[in-house]
Amino acid sequence: MLAYIKGTLEMKMTGYIVIDVGGLGYKIFMSDVGIERLGNIGEMVKVHTYYRVREDDISIFGFNTLEELKMFELLIGVSGVGAKTALTMLAVCEPSEFALAVITEDIKTLTAIPGIGAKSAQRIILELKDKIKKEQQIQEIEKQVSPKIQKAIEEDDKILEAIAALQVLGYHRKEIEKAFQKMKDKQSLSTEELIKKGLSILGMQV
Repeated sequence: MLAYIKGTLEMKMTGYIVIDVGGLGYKIFMSDVGIERLGNIGEMVKVHTYYRVREDDISIFGFNTLEELKMFELLIGVSGVGAKTALTMLAVCEPSEFALAVITEDIKTLTAIPGIGAKSAQRIILELKDKIKKEQQIQEIEKQVSPKIQKAIEEDDKILEAIAALQVLGYHRKEIEKAFQKMKDKQSLSTEELIKKGLSILGMQV
């Protein structure tokens, strides 16, 4: 399994790039937006990767951030959502926006994404929210909730929504709570700002 690929950017094409690593050229499929965010040809770049092996195909998909990779892995795990659709979603929807849409059941936002109809949007919401519920059940059994964070959650629905959104992106409740303890201004932030700040803190812990 390839966690990431770091090397010289040799080519930027529509839908994919080529990175040279020690004389080997890796063809990596990415969203066009992700490709635009990379450096220039000849520069050293690093992309997080998903390595897909099938009977008739071996493909590498690349992402600018770990959150985008997590979002991609979640999406291709949903019934009826393929890799191409997942890449399209990444091109038009930030991980924080996607996670918020899921936990608030915002079908309108999801169906605005090319390739996602009402049924697909409902399936994404249902399957990913179920994952949150399972983790919350485990959390209750293990009794790992911090009293301080639990009190803040009960007092502020925004924090509860932000925590749920970060769970959609694959983070565990306990590490999210630790990240929120580091936020001094969380009460004044919007839900999406809380998600983005949470992602920033969690990213530094990787």
